[in-house]
Amino acid sequence: MDPQHVRAMALDMPGTAVKEHFGRPSYSVKKKNYLTVWDAEQRAVMKLSPAQQAAFMDEHPDAFAPVPQKLGKYGWTSVYLAHVNERLFRYAMDLAWRNVAPKWLILTRPLPPKG
Repeated sequence: MDPQHVRAMALDMPGTAVKEHFGRPSYSVKKKNYLTVWDAEQRAVMKLSPAQQAAFMDEHPDAFAPVPQKLGKYGWTSVYLAHVNERLFRYAMDLAWRNVAPKWLILTRPLPPKG
């Protein structure tokens, strides 16, 4: 995975808007962020639930880690792009999108297969 591919995947999500967030591209639905891309670090940060974060970290410890300090406790998760394939990243990103998207919008998109 690379940051350009991540951007294309994020913009494919219904209702997604892109804006700058502390100098980095951030993707949101209805003004709620679900993904930020960190180009230089080759990682993405996404909004998972704490339970989702724990499950990904258990299954893929090299690819998923909580964001340092308090944000990680609330599910904000670093995803190291060199350690995930497209299918796994798409599945995690879809969950992050669903965590912030309105219910009516979620109904327009089936959940992709688990990575």
